Amino acid sequence: MVGPFIYFDHLGPELLRAGEAIDVPPHPHIHLATVTYLFEGSLVHRDSLGSVATIRPGDINWMHAGRGIVHSERSDARSRARESTVHGVQLWVALPRDVEDTEPEFAHYPKASLPSWKHEGIQGRLLVGRVFDHESPVRTRCPTLCLDLRMNTGSTVRVPGQAGGLCAYVISGALGAASLDAGPSGAVVFGPGTDASLTASAPSRVLVIGGDPVDGERHIWWNFVSSSRRRIEEAARDWVEGRFPPVPGDCGEPMAPPAAQSETGTGV
Repeated sequence: MVGPFIYFDHLGPELLRAGEAIDVPPHPHIHLATVTYLFEGSLVHRDSLGSVATIRPGDINWMHAGRGIVHSERSDARSRARESTVHGVQLWVALPRDVEDTEPEFAHYPKASLPSWKHEGIQGRLLVGRVFDHESPVRTRCPTLCLDLRMNTGSTVRVPGQAGGLCAYVISGALGAASLDAGPSGAVVFGPGTDASLTASAPSRVLVIGGDPVDGERHIWWNFVSSSRRRIEEAARDWVEGRFPPVPGDCGEPMAPPAAQSETGTGV
């Protein structure tokens, strides 16, 4: 765990031929927020609140699951009809205990609404939080940072430390940081309050995440995160017994849970 981030899923890049698609059927979440961000391609988000949003490169989908939400993510009709590439990330943020059981919410933030800048060989886009005198419009429940950096060879940046630490994840290229080297799908983690001093040893794209630590232990099973094991068990029963709300406009078969409960991070 880095700051409030409890799960990190790097999708692709995945080449889809005409007729192929991403189809993540309706599935539930509790007590977390999902952050979906694409580098290439598009996906249609639908949820049990009735939200429908097509996410494209540079946009942010922020879904506050609160006490419970169901959503699906699927390729749109245009992507299904031709060859396309999907590449992106989905991150899970553990919610503070006092807002775990609040009402679910969904917000879509288009690329144009997010702060971006260029400086000394670096193109930056602030996805979530505050940094370098920029502030993202994304509404969070605790101090959270998510930063997309494109770095020319030899460029350097120092990201201010966060109370719960920082992680620099290499999407592409190569990075030197803290006397360590990291290539594609590699990461460097910085402890609480430690600045992330990053140098690109090749043209690189880096995602930096961090923020405040969570307020106590968290449990994770399938698509559920909570400070309470009992609450996860209740949510699992509710899903199996059909007590979560449906997703309007998505009549696909809901996702089946694992046969047995164990604390692992799976799903999207």
